[in-house]
Amino acid sequence: MQVTETQADGLKRAFRVVLPAADLDAKANGRLTELKGQVRLNGFRPGKVPVAHLKRVYGKSVMAEVIEQAVTEANGKIVEEHGFRLALQPRVELPKDEAEVTSVIEGKTDLAYTVELEILPVIELGNFKDISIEKLVANVSDAEVDETLNRLADSNRPYSEKQGAAENGDRVTTNFVGTIDGVAFEGGSGEGIQVVIGSNSFIPGFEEQLLGISAGETRTVNVSFPEAYAARELAGKAASFEVTATLVETPGELVLDDEFAKSLGQESLDKLKEQVRARISQEHAGASRQKVKRALLDALDALHKFDVPPTLVSQEFDGVWQQVQQDLTAQGRTFEDEGTNEEAARGDYMRIAERRVRLGLVLAEIGERNNIQVSDDEVTRAVVERARQFPGQEQQVWDYYRRNPQAMASVRAPLYEEKVVDFLLELANVTEKPVSREELYKEEDEKAA
Repeated sequence: MQVTETQADGLKRAFRVVLPAADLDAKANGRLTELKGQVRLNGFRPGKVPVAHLKRVYGKSVMAEVIEQAVTEANGKIVEEHGFRLALQPRVELPKDEAEVTSVIEGKTDLAYTVELEILPVIELGNFKDISIEKLVANVSDAEVDETLNRLADSNRPYSEKQGAAENGDRVTTNFVGTIDGVAFEGGSGEGIQVVIGSNSFIPGFEEQLLGISAGETRTVNVSFPEAYAARELAGKAASFEVTATLVETPGELVLDDEFAKSLGQESLDKLKEQVRARISQEHAGASRQKVKRALLDALDALHKFDVPPTLVSQEFDGVWQQVQQDLTAQGRTFEDEGTNEEAARGDYMRIAERRVRLGLVLAEIGERNNIQVSDDEVTRAVVERARQFPGQEQQVWDYYRRNPQAMASVRAPLYEEKVVDFLLELANVTEKPVSREELYKEEDEKAA
């Protein structure tokens, strides 16, 4: 085997490899000899088929198999001898000339091909003990618990039928048909739809125009869809709804007491409050975790500057860019609506893709050097948890992951990342900073990692 390096550009390498015809032919004959005792051909006793005859019958297919194996072995030897760590599978370019290919398969000509490699960079890890991070922590206030309980009460409030006109706070059951320029539109009709006047859960102006309506009454409600309405084909358009009230109900009193708690499956109001507080605390902990992880990734990004495999960046960018375009199309918006243009946006998202790839390589390097692993049991528990999110379809979800290695890898990857993050947070200097709920959930202009 002759190997000549033809390119050494950054993380890209290319080699010209020549595999002698004699070596390939010897391997093919060896393979045919193995087949001698396995194949059955008319006119020959088992194990007595001459190799020359086997070569006439199976020679081309065996040589193709030998060539594939020889190329794989040659590429592996190149990688091993140079100490490369591959970012992607080698890209092999075999001869394209039909006559040359035939000559190689017939064992008459040496096989000459090129192989392109994209390798992972050598990563010098920073000192993680130098990383200082603030962890925002918000305690659950009594006011938050009371606010949540009041929302629960509102959503479970009893209503009773009333005679006469609907007032603010009343619930009106309606049938309606919506039109734009006299033409009914998709999603504009409904039957038995309950509207609580004053809840601001419908299109602006819709609920207010139901004030004073009585059961059995029909009236026209004229509204305009908001400019930022989710269904872009309706955004900003004026619409008319023919609304018939079938029932008007007035809200009843709901006392936050043990009976109310029991109606929600809790033994007492105190137990319900404990459950609510625990759930809010869990939400706060999740938000805190996301913030501190963001700060850690920012610190890692600042510590590590190295070239990243361009193809990995391109693949990451393609995925991000496709999602961006799909989101804009679904919203009926353009880059100009976002205060930018396509060229600038591509540059921004390319930098995001590069950051993601670099951080992914850093986290993988840290995990490998510190023998951080995700057990099969941990992956199984995560898949079971996902399956539980689809009641009645648990078995189908489980079978999907069990039969799909890529899907299973998509479960393992975030578990691995979280383990590496936990490892780093143990080493870093993390100080807790008490903040209000508002500050914890404050949206910041952050780039997605």
